[in-house]
Amino acid sequence: MRSIADLTVQAWRGVGLAPEDLPPLDLAGAEPALPSSFRIGALAQASLALVGAGAAALHRMRGGPAQRVAVDMDHAVAEFRSERLLHCDGAPPGDLWDPLAGAYRTADGWLRVHTNFPHHRDALTALLDCAPEREAIAAALADRAAEAVERDAAETDAVVAALRPFAAWDAHPQGRALAAEPLIALDRIGDAPPERPPLDARPLAGVRVLDLTRVIAGPVAGRTLAAHGAEVLRVTGPQLPALPALDLDTGRGKRATQLDLDRPDGRAALERLAAGADVFLQSYRPGALAARGFGAEALAARRPGVIVADLSAYGFTGPWADRRGFDSLVQTATGFNAAEAAAAGDDAPRPLPAQALDHGAGALLAFGIQAALLRRAREGGSWRVRVSLARTGLWLRRMGRLDGGLAAADPDRASAARFLEESASPSGRLSAVAHAARLSAAPPTYARPSVPLDHDGPDWATESDAKANGP
Repeated sequence: MRSIADLTVQAWRGVGLAPEDLPPLDLAGAEPALPSSFRIGALAQASLALVGAGAAALHRMRGGPAQRVAVDMDHAVAEFRSERLLHCDGAPPGDLWDPLAGAYRTADGWLRVHTNFPHHRDALTALLDCAPEREAIAAALADRAAEAVERDAAETDAVVAALRPFAAWDAHPQGRALAAEPLIALDRIGDAPPERPPLDARPLAGVRVLDLTRVIAGPVAGRTLAAHGAEVLRVTGPQLPALPALDLDTGRGKRATQLDLDRPDGRAALERLAAGADVFLQSYRPGALAARGFGAEALAARRPGVIVADLSAYGFTGPWADRRGFDSLVQTATGFNAAEAAAAGDDAPRPLPAQALDHGAGALLAFGIQAALLRRAREGGSWRVRVSLARTGLWLRRMGRLDGGLAAADPDRASAARFLEESASPSGRLSAVAHAARLSAAPPTYARPSVPLDHDGPDWATESDAKANGP
């Protein structure tokens, strides 16, 4: 198995960064860090080490001091479970899963369904012509083929995945397309002069990030950039369903506003914001924002030098490139749940003990953005960064398996207490996992509290706003 340091160096070089720019890394801890046959601790530590290294390199490029980057594996794993460890006023903020979500037996195997959003739940029950009850869904699926339901669901708003072993995924057209994609795709999409901001106490200070993301992976990318000083403005739609527990966790360090992109004034406001942004980060279904005039090429034409960061579920090429998906479904479709079940001797699909694909992809996307900022400073240009949950999973798979990994202890909140920090927010006092990538001269911090999704206006913060909301 490759060492975590080697994995980090490989990914660093993969986005065109010079090995001599990689700062020294202190990687403490040992595997297995979670009960799994997969190297989730390695994924967490390597992806967050890349984030810390990218922040340190940006700070050095701006004239800051050389720094060491330290990532403790147990802390990294705690950050990969941050939504599970969050407390608000001493208690968990609410359920993370809809009661109908999960795995169901079919006539020929298993199917996992995602119903956390009402329109996904309604589309599923309409497809199955059944009541919105777990027993009714189970009965409707019992005599159907899993992949047939998967195909039918793809033509609707329902979001499901058939359970596959690795071999079946590898032979699938999407599995073959994914295997040819890079872990992080970084491409120059336009010309622009180099941009190098002046030195500041924080590595990403002055970098403006428009965060048009939802659920976990994309919001984690924005939160990660905020931890190292970026000004992140979360943009959601007032008509879209929210996930309050996740928004509390991933909203740390961000301002938040709401825009209706179906209205001309909403699109005009987003155009104004994009004109002043360094980074346009989005995780909507591929093509959804481009149809409203916010595709990568259009953004680069309006704001030369912009970095467009895209997140997808199953990759950016192949027949599933525009398919909706979530971590739990990608685990199911691409072989992880079947492999973990086989390792445990279970009959039912066995999920990974963290939303590892979400958190890994979020960290890798944040690092890809940092790499684009470094290359923009040196080479100029507008850039596009692309990361997917499924390709992040393939990286995890290629790291190798852990004999006896499933026997590892399952850390609880008490064992993660040393990684928690408290902050006040409009929703109450938060106790949440601090960012795990620690820089020796510019430690990360969330300078703003987590706020409601409609808390701020559609504008960039002023200097007085920053001081009023500082740590």
